Amino acid sequence: MAKAIPKIGSRKKVRIGLRRNARFSLRKSARRITKGVIHVQASFNNTIITVTDPQGRVVFWTSAGTCGFKSSRKASPYAGQRTAVDAIRTVGLQRAEVMVKGAGSGRDAALRAIAKSGVRLSCIRDVTPMPHNGCRPPKKRRL
Repeated sequence: MAKAIPKIGSRKKVRIGLRRNARFSLRKSARRITKGVIHVQASFNNTIITVTDPQGRVVFWTSAGTCGFKSSRKASPYAGQRTAVDAIRTVGLQRAEVMVKGAGSGRDAALRAIAKSGVRLSCIRDVTPMPHNGCRPPKKRRL
């Protein structure tokens, strides 16, 4: 019995290619909410901003990487500011609580941008995790 010869332009490959190219257009437009919580996570490599409703369900998130910054520029204060403005403009908040986590340089710039944007802030809370003599530190390096 002869083996079936596979078609060169099979439908499966076309479908996968379409999905890969249309990845960014699949992102839904964010729901409009008037009251919410803004989570700012500022690490040494990136700044991530997540907007949630009062119950904690994620409405919109953005990061310095998705705003077009690459490598070390993602951790800059300007990238944090642009990320915050992008998140607030998309969601259209009026009142918000802000939870700030991390010690990155985009932290203060993002907070200033949120305050300037016209959103009424009910509270600003620092939720950076602090170890209370928890994990054992790694061994000292020997050179």
